[in-house]
Amino acid sequence: MNDWPEGWSGDNRGSGYGRGSASARPESARVMRQVRRGATPPGPGPSAPPHGAGVPQQPSYTDGQGYGGDGYDSGYNTGQVYGGGGGGQGPGRQVRDRPAPDWRRRIKWTAITVVTALVVTTVGTYFWADSKLNREVDLSKVIERPEAGEGTNYLIVGSDSREGMTDEQKKDLHTGSAEGKRTDSMMILHTGDNGSTLISLPRDSDVEIPSFVGSESGKKYPGTGRHTKLNAAYAEDGPELLVRTVEHNTGLRLDHYVEIGFAGFANIVDAVGGVEMDIPQDIKDKKSGADFQKGKQTLNGEEALAFVRTRYALAGSDLDRTKNQQKFLSALASQVATPSTVLNPFKLYPTMGAGLDSLIVDKDMGLFDLASMFWAMKSVSGGDGTSMNMPVSGSVGGNLKWDDAKVKKLVEELKNDEKVTVSGN
Repeated sequence: MNDWPEGWSGDNRGSGYGRGSASARPESARVMRQVRRGATPPGPGPSAPPHGAGVPQQPSYTDGQGYGGDGYDSGYNTGQVYGGGGGGQGPGRQVRDRPAPDWRRRIKWTAITVVTALVVTTVGTYFWADSKLNREVDLSKVIERPEAGEGTNYLIVGSDSREGMTDEQKKDLHTGSAEGKRTDSMMILHTGDNGSTLISLPRDSDVEIPSFVGSESGKKYPGTGRHTKLNAAYAEDGPELLVRTVEHNTGLRLDHYVEIGFAGFANIVDAVGGVEMDIPQDIKDKKSGADFQKGKQTLNGEEALAFVRTRYALAGSDLDRTKNQQKFLSALASQVATPSTVLNPFKLYPTMGAGLDSLIVDKDMGLFDLASMFWAMKSVSGGDGTSMNMPVSGSVGGNLKWDDAKVKKLVEELKNDEKVTVSGN
């Protein structure tokens, strides 16, 4: 059998593919020079045959796979002399097919990674925030407390504490330099199934100081029927006596206590980027530093503090001031609870840091209780709740006297978590 392609033989090996041949045609893969596979054998390689000398002798098959002892692969059994044709691949030029991406697996692990990161961040944030709460008020020291009713009642106090403020801050915020601290505003926030109710307690309210146990001494002081302004209770023995006095004069049990000072209030407002308020009239008050024109405007921390402290420039004095405080705190809570704050870590963490650093709460207060309080205040500003002053019937000794009948009705509705029907001043 002739091993050469058709038309070739030992007699015509030099007749078809010389230079200038008129019948030139491409060489078949079977008669082209062998492609070298593997290492070059030692010694000089074979020289090209002279023109017209024909095709050199092909290597013999010694292993049945087309590989000779000299390290050359003819590629005849696969057709892969130059990488084209057949289905096999030469040992020196393998091309690996890349597997198609497993998108289901990728999506699964991406989701697991994102969820894990969110869980770790949330848990870390919770413990970080919880550790910053100043749980300084011990309500277990309060004696002779009323029975608990439905819903939750918070006593929210704004104090005039200057603790931690520099002289420059005191000047900028128009706080003065009085020692100690007094209550500048007091509110009861009730939350329940029938909406939220925010009730301001005027600082000049006439109240009876009941028997109490000293927060520091532990000594019991019997009640003498002494009447004074409500904010004097705080000045006398701090938050515990204030809670005791409010509960004694209203008959409403308070579940939690929250207090914030001047500097903390201003810092929270600045952290959220200011709070938009619609000021109903021009206000100018040298004592508080307020200088506002009527209309919508965004108040920064310094301006906000001046706004909620102003009373001498208002016709209703302290009663009008408490209304402004309610409006502003509700607007602030609404601003804090917006997605632009909650979902933005660059705004959320500074806001939480500013707020938690400056808040003083009771020992049983948790982050969820605090969040519930803010959401309730937001609902009040959104029209889903009620805001009012404690009903007042007149004055006695220069102090505001509460309307006993209305107060009794109001407390009864709050205890039963009913819709409030009583109106305040």
